[in-house]
Amino acid sequence: MTPRPGTMRLACMFSSVLLFGAAGLLLFISLQDPTELAPQQAPGIKFNIRPRQPHHDLPPGGSQDGDLKTPTERITRDLSSGAPRGRNLPAPDQPQSPLQRGTRLRLRQRRRRLLIKKMPASATTPANSSDVAFIRPGPGTLDGRWVSLHRSQQERKRVMQEACAKYRASSSRRAVTPRHVSRIFVEDRHRVLYCEVPKAGCSNWKRVLMVLAGLASSTADIQHNTVHYGSALKRLDTFDRQGILHRLSTYTKMLFVREPFERLVSAFRDKFEHPNSYYHPVFGKAILARYRANASREALRTGSGVRFPEFVQYLLDVHRPVGMDIHWDHVSRLCSPCLIDYDFVGKFESMEDDANFFLSLIRAPRNLTFPRFKDRHSQEARTTARIAHQYFAQLSALQRQRTYDFYYMDYLMFNYSKPFADLY
Repeated sequence: MTPRPGTMRLACMFSSVLLFGAAGLLLFISLQDPTELAPQQAPGIKFNIRPRQPHHDLPPGGSQDGDLKTPTERITRDLSSGAPRGRNLPAPDQPQSPLQRGTRLRLRQRRRRLLIKKMPASATTPANSSDVAFIRPGPGTLDGRWVSLHRSQQERKRVMQEACAKYRASSSRRAVTPRHVSRIFVEDRHRVLYCEVPKAGCSNWKRVLMVLAGLASSTADIQHNTVHYGSALKRLDTFDRQGILHRLSTYTKMLFVREPFERLVSAFRDKFEHPNSYYHPVFGKAILARYRANASREALRTGSGVRFPEFVQYLLDVHRPVGMDIHWDHVSRLCSPCLIDYDFVGKFESMEDDANFFLSLIRAPRNLTFPRFKDRHSQEARTTARIAHQYFAQLSALQRQRTYDFYYMDYLMFNYSKPFADLY
């Protein structure tokens, strides 16, 4: 018996629908990111770093403090092999099956739960905490001054960890990448890691590290160019995964910070009020072209003569004509203190006491003390709170508030007071 034409058409249509449905399901599965289907990793530091070629500092013709001569901020590629890739989503006008909609709804709900999950403060200490305890100085130095410095360190770490727990709760679950440790210098003999914060005594700290490493007999013998353009000190990101992990977990990690407004003014005075073959043509010209009405041809040609209000306009502009620079970037970005558990937090304002206390803790040679000399423009007064106030008096109240907001995490993490009474 021959099938009727209507029955054959229905059978063909049904087969076509089944084939299209199966093809759509296979396409959906092939487009899924495997990392979305894998179990979530437990909180904690995950070192997944491939070896990098050693970092070479710039030659003497480079920037003034050894940073890369690029007009934009240095962005290091995340080398983590387990980093999630972007998912290929279907076009908005493409119909989705109930299975697709249900899967995406579950993924959104899981992400939402991760976002609203709060970590307890006691669980926010990064997993790279050093297992090396501080060595107490000899009995002769165990006095009220040592106890006071020790308590000050405990308080600074407590404030920093509380700020991280409150505002950066997810940091301890992030992976450490070479970018996070690119500003950290290594001294293997005394097992020290130092995170460089420009305009907070970094030049003299590098001199101290070179003496500790046996590369010089005295800090006074080391010239500025040797400090910033030489390759004597290694950066942590030049080691392989095992070397980074070992040093982060066993070495004494330290950083020194400075009051953010004073640090900003110090950077401005150094880079824009003195002849500079890098910052004037790269930053100065771009700032003058964008923020100075009717700028002279000479100013646009040389980039010299940038005023502090123009510099602050550049800093606060989300569409900066030239990128960020390490001399005025946030400490929280330079050193990642919510991701890396620093053992010692020093302050520029108490540099001599903090530095020499740290040197005694690591059993540095007794004749090695932190140098007092000013590395550059030695005839010029250091930037103090009074000088910083004079510069910020050139700004409007709104500009001061926005600058304070820009550095808010640094003020909070390192327990600095508001520099102006009208800030909120």
